[in-house]
Amino acid sequence: MEKHLDTTLSAQERAEALVDLMTLEERALVLNYRSPEIARLNIPEYNWWNEGLHGVARAGTATMFPQAIALAAMFDKDLMQTVGAIIGLETRAKYNSYSALGDRDIYKGLTLWSPNINLFRDPRWGRGHETYGEDPHLTAELGVRFVKGVQGDERVMTAAACAKHYAVHSGPEGGPHTFDAIATPKEMEEYYLPHFKALVEAGVEGVMGAYNRLNGEGTCASPFLMKKLEEWGFDGYFVSDYRALEDFYKNHKLTGSDVETAAMAVEAGCHICAGYVYEHVMEAYEQGMLSEAAITKAAIASMRTRIRLGQFDTDCELDNVPLDVVSCKEHKQVSLEAAHKSMVLLQNNGILPLDASKYQTIGVIGPNANSREALQANYFGTADRYHTFLEGIQDACDGRVLYSLGAHLYKDSTTSLGLYKNDRIAEAVAVAQASDLAILCIGLDADLEGEEGDAGNQFASGDKINVLLPESQRLLVEKVLEVGKPTVVVVASGSSLNPETASADAIIQAWYPGSEGGTALADLLFGRVSPSGKLPITFYESCDPLPAFTDYSLKNRTYLYAENNVLYPFGYGLTYGQVVVKEVRYADGVATVTAENVGTVATEDVVQLYIKDNQSAHAVRNHRLCGFERVKLDAGESVTIDIVLDKTAFDVVDEEGNRFVDSNAFTLYAGTSQPDELSQKLTGVSCASIEIERS
Repeated sequence: MEKHLDTTLSAQERAEALVDLMTLEERALVLNYRSPEIARLNIPEYNWWNEGLHGVARAGTATMFPQAIALAAMFDKDLMQTVGAIIGLETRAKYNSYSALGDRDIYKGLTLWSPNINLFRDPRWGRGHETYGEDPHLTAELGVRFVKGVQGDERVMTAAACAKHYAVHSGPEGGPHTFDAIATPKEMEEYYLPHFKALVEAGVEGVMGAYNRLNGEGTCASPFLMKKLEEWGFDGYFVSDYRALEDFYKNHKLTGSDVETAAMAVEAGCHICAGYVYEHVMEAYEQGMLSEAAITKAAIASMRTRIRLGQFDTDCELDNVPLDVVSCKEHKQVSLEAAHKSMVLLQNNGILPLDASKYQTIGVIGPNANSREALQANYFGTADRYHTFLEGIQDACDGRVLYSLGAHLYKDSTTSLGLYKNDRIAEAVAVAQASDLAILCIGLDADLEGEEGDAGNQFASGDKINVLLPESQRLLVEKVLEVGKPTVVVVASGSSLNPETASADAIIQAWYPGSEGGTALADLLFGRVSPSGKLPITFYESCDPLPAFTDYSLKNRTYLYAENNVLYPFGYGLTYGQVVVKEVRYADGVATVTAENVGTVATEDVVQLYIKDNQSAHAVRNHRLCGFERVKLDAGESVTIDIVLDKTAFDVVDEEGNRFVDSNAFTLYAGTSQPDELSQKLTGVSCASIEIERS
């Protein structure tokens, strides 16, 4: 038996043996994302590009979960791992079926280029809804569990996850191919890098570079970033973002040719080129720019991942995963559970949950009411069935449901033939007048916020210019609220919005909730399930007080550094119960928290721990999340749980990027929100706290 087929050997040993059988030209070929067949070695062709952000994307039917930002709003590590495991399993099932028929095209492989763990530092960033929010600890905890789910814990990975985009990348979408993100050593160590370190240490198989430069270095071949990966013990494959290496010569002006770029990138440790620059690898070698050793090292990394995926095993049990697991009933039930837990109740004057007997006629109004796009987000697959907000309410309601589109998502007319602008406003007002209750479904979709080239919006290449609704919807909101009927506002978006609906009776942030979103919304509205989602980002009143979008400094951004301008805080979200943390104790890195539901309705909630360094000048401005756990409590029930603090909870970072403990006086807060004044005002509940002295 050939050595590379011996499953008793390590993946590294097998990869080295396989690459040793290749010619140098063959080693160069397998560094391309469209890796060709090498028939003499029984190496099939392989396309490295697949997507699984919130379900297997772009290759037919799959279970469609809520968008990543919504999954983050669950604050549920166990469910995040389950979601990842389902995505990994469905990826494997599709790969088995397609490859058996000779189809090894894009989006049909086992290397998922997910999760996106960039931090959502600014509400204007169009791709922010692909992320797990603005906090490094939350992103690390959820990202690690997603990766563990996707990859599994057996010798052969179910599928391979990939942490992207490394690093310091969060817009603008209008110029990533020329943009140079400037971040200080403190900002990188304190904010922009810890979650990447966490995923690498947890064994993520892939890391993808970004389009932009970082402090002048191209991120896909950055000596600084590659050294960090080495320090963290990275043992997987590194891939460029699609055609990012072409920017080195054409846009960033870092090299004098694509040949020079190929040499720079391979030598730096970029193993796989998503794009075409590595077609010049042999040319770079022949011109003396690139060593044989660097080509060989990259080829070994490439083959090591494919070996870990079982591609050269003859008895891999995962080869038997059938297609009928895709979008099965059990998987869709998990998607529904995720949608339940992700929606955030922002405001409620007591109208929710709805008493169905009070409302014989319900008017469902707005451009997102019957929109599949509002469920899908971007990087989506195809659900075998979608449940829009309108359809969910119709299925749940015994009375009459009236419907009006109300307005175009962003245009001033829904038809090109009419004489009047805002041509559906009259219908919306009439429906509100004829209803006992209005449910106003507004917001955005991935046409208005997303990736450059994908989002066909009227804004800035997928970015937003502010946190306001499009003008067409602002008018709709104004006119419907003027009717004066009880009104529940449902906002579908992947980012911070200020919809100016404070006079509504209730507001629900629904995100982009996946194929089961309408059912989930109806379950929450009618009290079958209590809302329990929490905001993974700060909702701002306005973009005006924020630094320029191109400024990567963190002043007055995110809950960690905010000074003002907060509409709804990070970590905030109401329930139909009332969970109060009664006591918190601390010993040896563990917080022991007692929580009680003093309300009259059973609910889930999220116990959150925040740490405040009371002495060090290097500490973050406010406080920072250092632990969280979901709890499920009946009315009147209490529970005591242990929460392990982030191992860096007591650390600070100085201006040179050094991480250390600089204080012996800390306050540890425990509650169902942040310990800030606004959170306490909105929830009516204060956090418990304890002073900690470290000698």
